[in-house]
Amino acid sequence: MEGEYKNNTRVSVEPNVSKQNKLTLVVKEVRKQVCLAGPLIMVNLLNFAIELISIMFVGHVSELALSGVSMATSFSSVTGIGLVMGMASALDTFCGQSYGAGQHGMLGVHVQKAMLVLIILCIPISIIWANTKSILILFGQDHEISTEAGRYAQLIIPYLFASSVLQCQTRFLQTQNIGIPMILSSGVATALHAALCWALVLKYDLGSRGAAISNCISYWVNVLILALYIKFSPKFSQTWTGFSVKAFHDIPSFLKLAIPSAVMVCLELWSFELMVLLSGRLPNPKLQTSVLSICVNTASTIWMIPFGLSGAISTRVSNELGAGNPWSARLAVRVVVVAAIIEGILVATLMIMIRNVWGHVYSNNVQVVRQVGFMLPILAASNFLDGLQGVVSGIVRGCGWQKMGAFINLGSYYVVGVPSAIVLAFALHLEVKARITSERVNNLGQTSIERVNNSFI
Repeated sequence: MEGEYKNNTRVSVEPNVSKQNKLTLVVKEVRKQVCLAGPLIMVNLLNFAIELISIMFVGHVSELALSGVSMATSFSSVTGIGLVMGMASALDTFCGQSYGAGQHGMLGVHVQKAMLVLIILCIPISIIWANTKSILILFGQDHEISTEAGRYAQLIIPYLFASSVLQCQTRFLQTQNIGIPMILSSGVATALHAALCWALVLKYDLGSRGAAISNCISYWVNVLILALYIKFSPKFSQTWTGFSVKAFHDIPSFLKLAIPSAVMVCLELWSFELMVLLSGRLPNPKLQTSVLSICVNTASTIWMIPFGLSGAISTRVSNELGAGNPWSARLAVRVVVVAAIIEGILVATLMIMIRNVWGHVYSNNVQVVRQVGFMLPILAASNFLDGLQGVVSGIVRGCGWQKMGAFINLGSYYVVGVPSAIVLAFALHLEVKARITSERVNNLGQTSIERVNNSFI
């Protein structure tokens, strides 16, 4: 069927080429991945900075506002953003393999189909966000914090729709190996967000409402810039030919990959949020939650590097499989695994070197700083494996193996990871160390299983 992704993952025979030619091919592949991963890493960091900027400005208003925004951000990630990101990642397979197969006209159709599905999905999510206050109170959260979180969640509903469109635009550009325009648009949006937050949150004293309004405006500006670029740039004369009724055809085929993709992302995201909630039940919960929050924030920032590599390898694998070049896809896999190992070692070394000073960036509390210093070496090992798991997940998306990835995540996080954390934290009294240790065990198993499967590319 036209436009249907091709799962060309048969075992390939390595072509008979000289060592010099092999080296040339490796160098070319490294260049391709660097040129693709570099912009993706920058885009991820800039988009992540928007969330951090909101929290930083709101933190200067009041402790209640900060708690409310933090809770609303966590709630929105669990109930909406993770789901949208997961379903949009199906485009890694559809667009990537269509582009590799030379079916350029199908890229626009796939993106329109994804936008249609995601916008419809945003409607029930918006209803949930509109009732955030009641839901949080129902689950026993503090009334004042729930009220603040509910107000913020209602105001960022337009951001949900913008994020859905932006995810599709990003995949459309990414699978065509176009990254610089995304950096520029994200840079403009982030700078605008910082300026608007200063004006609305501090100068006009709108508090968390100002941060929410700024968030929505910044994301829609990002969407508008990319939409104008895609519309008027001659680069997309073949891949974007305007809106088409084909977008309404064969939606079940898109959902067949989009739903497992969403499950992959949500299972991982939900396990992180569950660990944060469990930390509140440990002895000295304020200390444990503070340390875990610092560790999660640090890990999330570092994660942007392997996340960029993950997007790059997803594009490379899907492009090569779509073009019928399984050996080139295997070469791309080998290159990215080596890159992830090198990146993991370098970052882990840096984390160990700064372990005794990193806590001071977040807190002046001696106990918090000491605990963070103790946790960073464990976090370094965890992030090393997390980086490998991230790039392997990118390979899975590029191959169209999302259903398999969903089952692996289910087993890794909820059969191994979360139960291990509960046993280590509450039975063996390792407290917050249990969360990071269980994550390391989980990622080791997850990476091993996916790597064995990927050996058959």
